[in-house]
Amino acid sequence: GSHDSFSYWVDEKSPVGPDQATAIKRLARISLVKKIMKKWSVTQNLTFKEQLEGGIRYFDLRVSSKPGEVGQEIYFIHGLFGIKVWDGLKEINTFLEQHPKEVIFLDFNHFYAMDDSHHYFLINRIRSAFGSKLCSVECVEYVTLKYMWEKKHQVLIFYHYPLYEEYPFLWPGNKMPAPWANTTNVHKLLQFLETTLEERSRYGTFHVSQAILTPRVKTIARHLVRGLKNTLVHRNLPMILNWVKAQKPGVMGVNIITSDFVELVDFAATVIALNDLLLEEDESST
Repeated sequence: GSHDSFSYWVDEKSPVGPDQATAIKRLARISLVKKIMKKWSVTQNLTFKEQLEGGIRYFDLRVSSKPGEVGQEIYFIHGLFGIKVWDGLKEINTFLEQHPKEVIFLDFNHFYAMDDSHHYFLINRIRSAFGSKLCSVECVEYVTLKYMWEKKHQVLIFYHYPLYEEYPFLWPGNKMPAPWANTTNVHKLLQFLETTLEERSRYGTFHVSQAILTPRVKTIARHLVRGLKNTLVHRNLPMILNWVKAQKPGVMGVNIITSDFVELVDFAATVIALNDLLLEEDESST
């Protein structure tokens, strides 16, 4: 999976998003501030299509309306506004049309400046984009690739807002726990990932290991111009990748793992390779 999957493009000309504090909105009237914000808002370099081609199958999504804009259009957001959600969904659907055996997870976990009418608009967009590819909520343990292929389903949507109850194809957010370490220290991150594995792998849920470091205000202040990638990610990704290589998937093990800048190391290939351990287990048990 990728963290803030949509953030490969953010609009410096757009207003600062409603996910930001009032003080930052005021500061952002200075054009240089938005340039700096962009350096810290972008967590991926690859488009949805490129991420899919690189093996990413779980997408972490934050969305927002644009306050003051006429209509109910919904955009991706991380500090600054990204592309329209509809454009992203269409791009993902094109890939799925070309690869009918691929299955993806879309996790809509943060909503900003949205009332119920915005949610209905977004949910209808999701239904229009994917139609019969959407997998209805089911016991997690039943949802195997074989099950998905038989039903010709390719998309699981996780929706962290009460309206999920009205739609059979919206999985509740609690089926996708993703505890967040909120640290700049790689050792603390790895310790957190270890200690929370048990709570993540409760029966009946998917779960996310967020292998990401989060800048604090002082981190940004000290390294304003360098940005997230050069300050935190480049230096620590190899160590994070070593942790990934040491994991086991399956019961009490890892499930979905997310990272920033997924193309900087062999992240997707390393995570995918963990599945071979499950195959080895199967072979040894038979």
